[in-house]
Amino acid sequence: MLAKTKLLIIGFLIIGFSILNYSQIIEPSQKWVKVIDNLNFPEGPAYDGVSSIYFSNCYGGWITKYNNGAVDTFLIKNDERININKTNGLAYGSDGYLYICEYGYGQILRVDKDKNIEVYANGYNGEKFNRPNDIVIDANGNIFFTDPKSYDKNILDGRIFFIDAKTKQIKLIADSLAFPNGIKISPADGKLYVCESAKQKIVSFNISDDGALTGKSDFVFLPGGDPDGIEFDKEGNLYVAHYGGGAVYIFSKEGKLIQKIPTPGLKPTNLEFGGPDLKTLFLTEVQTNSLYKIEVKNSGSKLIKNN
Repeated sequence: MLAKTKLLIIGFLIIGFSILNYSQIIEPSQKWVKVIDNLNFPEGPAYDGVSSIYFSNCYGGWITKYNNGAVDTFLIKNDERININKTNGLAYGSDGYLYICEYGYGQILRVDKDKNIEVYANGYNGEKFNRPNDIVIDANGNIFFTDPKSYDKNILDGRIFFIDAKTKQIKLIADSLAFPNGIKISPADGKLYVCESAKQKIVSFNISDDGALTGKSDFVFLPGGDPDGIEFDKEGNLYVAHYGGGAVYIFSKEGKLIQKIPTPGLKPTNLEFGGPDLKTLFLTEVQTNSLYKIEVKNSGSKLIKNN
């Protein structure tokens, strides 16, 4: 009952726009700057740890690379060498590979800087994944990714999978979820945070050494839209792209609402820290089909960044 009351209180604060410590993370003078437009449902930005941001165009079938003002098509489905259809979440590993949630064919792909691509995982127990959505890589190179199916709070068919970096063994580590979406590991408590978008909330799990998840707990409830992509800064503050709500919300590691940042469109999808000091926050937004950036005070988490 206490947890439910906490969620309702946070929901009231958001609806009532009672934002605490507004200037703590992002100065009011900072504004979103449009970096690229004319995209096609941009999603899943990933920083390579050097200078480039990669992101998916979910409905367009291509992945864009942005590097210091230069824009290029990194991968496109019309290339016969590449077995991609529709991509979503991306993550750069410390091994120098870009890992891709490919939901058109239900697989996880791995590609190097020269665009050599391989199928890293394509199913579980003889069946392909439903629609891999978002992905995070831990400090040991192990992969966690969300695999939703139905978008309905009453149909709990979403899953989370784990891929062991050494053995490539695939484990089903959570199921019965309401459209699991954004996924990240907190640098503060080491827990796995996941958006259950169809229930408009974010949950957390304890992670065992073998990748197993325990102790599912509600972290925050976000009414008026869907929590989509998420990201942590080095202090453990959680940044949430609120799809349909037209904002990025920032929560402390204790679940306290710190700041609300209105976005240029109503449908922000995902976030990523980039730049040499990891103090540039990139945002994909689909109402305007654009990539944006804004400068922040805290550096992004270096948990899985290349050094």
